[in-house]
Amino acid sequence: MPTKWWTLLVVCLAVFMLLLDVTIVNVALPSIQKELGSSFEDLQWVVDAYALALAAILLASGSLGDLLGRRSVFVIGLVIFSSASLVCGLSGSPVMLNAARAVQGAGGAMMFANSLALIAQEFPADERGTALGIWGATTGFAVAVGPLAGGVLTDAFGWEWIFLVNVPIGLATLALTLMKVRDSERDPTARIDWSGLVTFSSGLFCLVFALIRGNDDGWGSPKIVVLLVAGAALLAAFATVEHRRDQPMLDLRLFRIPTFTGAQIVAFSIHASIFSMFLYITLYMQNILRYSPLETGVRFLPVSLLSFIAAPIAGKLAERYPVRLFLSVGLGLIGLGLLEMHGVKPDDDWTTLLPGFILAGIGIGFVNPPLATAAIGVVEPRRSGAASGINSTARQVGTAVGIAGLGAILQSKVSHGLSAGSLGGPAAASTYIDALNDLFLVAAGVAFVGAASAAILIRRRDFVSAPA
Repeated sequence: MPTKWWTLLVVCLAVFMLLLDVTIVNVALPSIQKELGSSFEDLQWVVDAYALALAAILLASGSLGDLLGRRSVFVIGLVIFSSASLVCGLSGSPVMLNAARAVQGAGGAMMFANSLALIAQEFPADERGTALGIWGATTGFAVAVGPLAGGVLTDAFGWEWIFLVNVPIGLATLALTLMKVRDSERDPTARIDWSGLVTFSSGLFCLVFALIRGNDDGWGSPKIVVLLVAGAALLAAFATVEHRRDQPMLDLRLFRIPTFTGAQIVAFSIHASIFSMFLYITLYMQNILRYSPLETGVRFLPVSLLSFIAAPIAGKLAERYPVRLFLSVGLGLIGLGLLEMHGVKPDDDWTTLLPGFILAGIGIGFVNPPLATAAIGVVEPRRSGAASGINSTARQVGTAVGIAGLGAILQSKVSHGLSAGSLGGPAAASTYIDALNDLFLVAAGVAFVGAASAAILIRRRDFVSAPA
């Protein structure tokens, strides 16, 4: 088999693993909570530690690939990810698990940032569309199959195996990469933007940490105020640093293009709304409705399958119709789906959520392929890697901020905690359901803001070439 197909195979295996770990963990969280004695804050960090590290290091990892060689950085990321997955599976405390999840996210960022570049260096322009189509189908399948895979592994072997399964896959991928994948030429002019990396990562961490701890410590407490002020100051410093650098980690001039800005808002909105809500819907299904992890994963299938079916249809139709139509309609459907889920009652079962799941699943499928087109279609081909990295970062920031922000609202409503035991009583369950209904409204609002932004900002004339 030619080298290019081996390259595509290892890239797809790696991306499948790292994106699977975004959604596979949700259905295992109640089991983790029981076995490790995790608090609600600990559960948030299981998701956010991974998303934060992935978001914070993604942009810098592209520069690192130019400096050291893309295959070299991809291999380093693969080793880090696989090793951290092993530590996650062996964790005996929430602190150990969350620290390992952060390291896992860092390794995932190094793989993700260089995956498209490895494909681009092997496939000529006339074959690249096919390769990217396979890559895109892999990313969609990873997100779609995550809840079901998590349920199967957790029920059959225990929550540890949602992480341990990465180890043999990672070792096989590592061996194939070393044997079959060529390294790229190094760019002697490439530099890592350390000041940008530090200010962006630190600012984002302060913001998310304040959102997660705000209810427990008090929003007016010195600790939370300092964290919020520090987060804002560091992110402002990041913008200043990037504006002055010749080789910035994030080229702020791209945001002068309305369509590019709209694509980042859409990416943030879809992850801060429906994808962040998956965590709290999972807690509802397992702690209130008492479904097992596998039963929960099966009940997420309508969302997963419909998004998987709708995605290629939207990708094909986006060649003929305006991209903003799919982005605004898709996020609108997600918002309507979340509104449809609102109104859950204590005596309802999961089918109450089904109409909303159907709308949201179609909406997710409508958004993802056209979003990739909008993210990279407004820049020259030589800058498409950076544009893709920025869009991926916006997605992970949306996940981190969405989980933390919605969790802060939930905690303010449920004062006596979210342990499995406390949710067992009728009064506590009713309180959680009331709070969950509020979250549906907030998440719907985020989705509708994203839909409006897409309708206003995405413009055909901003595309460098035809938006196909």
